Amino acid sequence: MVNFLTDFMPWVWVGILAASIILEAVTMGLVSIWAAIASVPLIFLARTSMPLKWQILIFIFLTTALAVFTRSFVVKFLKSGKQGKENINSLDGQTVLCISSIDEFKFGEVKTKNGVVWTAKSEDGNSIPADSICIVSRVEGNTLVVKIKN
Repeated sequence: MVNFLTDFMPWVWVGILAASIILEAVTMGLVSIWAAIASVPLIFLARTSMPLKWQILIFIFLTTALAVFTRSFVVKFLKSGKQGKENINSLDGQTVLCISSIDEFKFGEVKTKNGVVWTAKSEDGNSIPADSICIVSRVEGNTLVVKIKN
């Protein structure tokens, strides 16, 4: 039985590699990708006469080391460039259309260029009639603060 296991140990590591990749694809949490990477050299080490306990220890060490020392860099790399035009602050300075009037004590509604309707209030407290072209000054929560475009 031991000879059978040692003869097919490279295939066990290939199986661990495949299972780790599938698990990572399902979860996308950067959890099992380290085990997948660590299993690659073990496929080749298993073809030597290295005892199974050393293979397992090397696998655990590599997985832990990769997770501890490279995870933060990979997370930063994957998150870079994610905030673009979908960022809510990109609405600042955008031209919008007032679709319901805005008064000093009553919020109105404006429509952005992409067709999204937002609650809006006047920046200076003046009334803004419907069908006016306005400019977004800032965003306060889910309300756009606008002023009439000159």
